[in-house]
Amino acid sequence: MNSEPDRDRNEEGLTFRPKFDAGGLLTCVTTDAASGEVLMVAHMNEEALSRTLTTGEAWYFSRSRARLWRKGESSGHVQRVIEARIDCDQDAVWLRVEQAGGAACHTGRRSCFYRTVTADEGGAVRLAFADGGDGASRVFDPAAVYGKGG
Repeated sequence: MNSEPDRDRNEEGLTFRPKFDAGGLLTCVTTDAASGEVLMVAHMNEEALSRTLTTGEAWYFSRSRARLWRKGESSGHVQRVIEARIDCDQDAVWLRVEQAGGAACHTGRRSCFYRTVTADEGGAVRLAFADGGDGASRVFDPAAVYGKGG
């Protein structure tokens, strides 16, 4: 448990002291630096955060593959970091990036947030493609870039 002086140092001070969760991860929200559009939410371990800050390119930790990865290492859609921010209690990171290739999502779309969530009067929750279409608005074909596994 943080004492009051520790909380004050984290929230008001200028010492970088990221607080990783029990699994050693921080949540990272990544947005387009020019438009502000949310491109993706991912996780970083200490090494991913360090590499991001020292290289100027976004690195993440894949929970599903349990490994470090550089955004764009397979697709070429690298994220160049324009600015990195840490939240008030230093347990989440916000990256503002220039997205090479126009797509951040492994599905081939610009953003990972390509569906809306709504509830009807009866409480049934539904998803719809945000572009109003059939969801086919992809920047690239994931099967061609990543192979069958995506």
